Amino acid sequence: MAKTDIDFEKELWDAANELRGAVSENNYKNYILPLVFVKHLSERYEVIKEEIQGLLNDPESDYYTQDDSEKQYVLEDQDEYRSRNTFKIPHTASWDYLKDNAEQDNIKVIIDDAFDQIQDILVDYNPQLQNLLPRIFVKSELSPKQAGGIINLLSHPKFSEKENPESDVLGRIYEYYIGRFAMAEGAGAGQFFTPGSIVRLLVEMLEPYEGRIFDPACGSGGMFVQSLKFIQEHGGNKKDIAIYGQEMTAQTLRLCLMNLLLRDLSFDVRLGNSLLNDQFPDLEADYIIANPPFNVSSWHAEDLPENDSRLFGPRDTFTTNSNANYMWMQTFWSHLSDTGTAGIVMANGAMTTSSKGEKNVREHMVDNNMIDAIVRLPDKLFLTTGIPACLFILSKNRDGNDGVHRERKDEILFIDAAKLGKMASRKLRVFEDKEIDQIAETYHQWRNKKNNKKYKDIEGFCKSATLEEVRKQDYKLTPGIYVGVEAAEEDDEPFDEKMARLQKTLMEQFKKGDELKEKIKEDFGKV
Repeated sequence: MAKTDIDFEKELWDAANELRGAVSENNYKNYILPLVFVKHLSERYEVIKEEIQGLLNDPESDYYTQDDSEKQYVLEDQDEYRSRNTFKIPHTASWDYLKDNAEQDNIKVIIDDAFDQIQDILVDYNPQLQNLLPRIFVKSELSPKQAGGIINLLSHPKFSEKENPESDVLGRIYEYYIGRFAMAEGAGAGQFFTPGSIVRLLVEMLEPYEGRIFDPACGSGGMFVQSLKFIQEHGGNKKDIAIYGQEMTAQTLRLCLMNLLLRDLSFDVRLGNSLLNDQFPDLEADYIIANPPFNVSSWHAEDLPENDSRLFGPRDTFTTNSNANYMWMQTFWSHLSDTGTAGIVMANGAMTTSSKGEKNVREHMVDNNMIDAIVRLPDKLFLTTGIPACLFILSKNRDGNDGVHRERKDEILFIDAAKLGKMASRKLRVFEDKEIDQIAETYHQWRNKKNNKKYKDIEGFCKSATLEEVRKQDYKLTPGIYVGVEAAEEDDEPFDEKMARLQKTLMEQFKKGDELKEKIKEDFGKV
């Protein structure tokens, strides 16, 4: 993982290692992250409580009173806290209470009881938050010493948001753990984690300053969090965005909900399979930012209604059960507003596939001016898959009528970023900030009215191609074809699987060779 801006990685991983032996490494997050979340709620409550106490004692404040019973009433009023984007946390569910009892033999019961109390408050606030904090500690193999050890480690002053009010400490801790757990889990983490440099690149390209942001494969919510960071870095207001998401795994959905609550964001995130059970059929989003699962086969295309409104045409013509990539594309397009833009991480094979149910969709998208840009990514950007990836930028805002962007009909921008990035470890490549800026700025110069005169094709890196040029290339969207450096045919097969297949083929060929050799010897013997 790329180095983050927190300087206490060792202490954080030590907290996770308290679980070693009692919990499998791929389940660390289910114990650590709920405690980080509870710590955040508890500390935020204490901060807001102090603010309200200050107002009650300030003669210049509308809250000022000398009546102790009235003060107590206000301090106990849950609505006072909800109006300030937090919750009144009972003493026996507070972080201080957990910390004071961390050495007790029944600390696992105390933690689960705290979870129950907070869960009731959350569900009362939003029924969507049901089962966010299940009772997991009592049933676990953790010893009381291990459970208390996590609490003690997370109680370090440098982890306190109350002590560091400007630094989003707990949000950064949450991100750190998500990334580390993804590294620990390998391929199984792909369902909830997209590496930060890819997320940031998408957000920088799309510039989601305000409006409805949708991710129908939202995982742990990284796209949403990065959108918030973008808004904050550019002086915007998080109240200007509304977040919508869908996630098909209940456990991952819990991570996402906690992540969003940590950031005090307005959201509606639902459980379900976006391809077969779209929970937002009427949603039209201003921005879609997503990393859907790559190359999902046997996804039951036959279960789609023949007249599914997302499809560009007849189901058998515009879907294939062997690959869901282009069903995702049609889903994204159906959810864009009249001026919406989508940024999608996609397997490289989508750029060139000749499978009927996929190529038909790609041709339709090109011919109907749906594709704004294609970015080819370097290898090893993902912790969780060896499949090469690219970005598809789709837009309904290509007519130049919004006053900000120029007309881009009959054009597609191709960017080949395959040679960018640096190795952060033996297995993982990351984009540097300057490279993210380079790609995003190239797209903005090409797209925006203000900077368009600065845009120039750069051989080997970027090219603004006409749709006619794309048609002449049989609708292939590989950037290398257009930017001047012909890319080899994209190989979508992970290295380990490819090597196993090639070894098997080679062994079969050796066997046939031996059989042929024996046959030749036999024939010679007859001469």
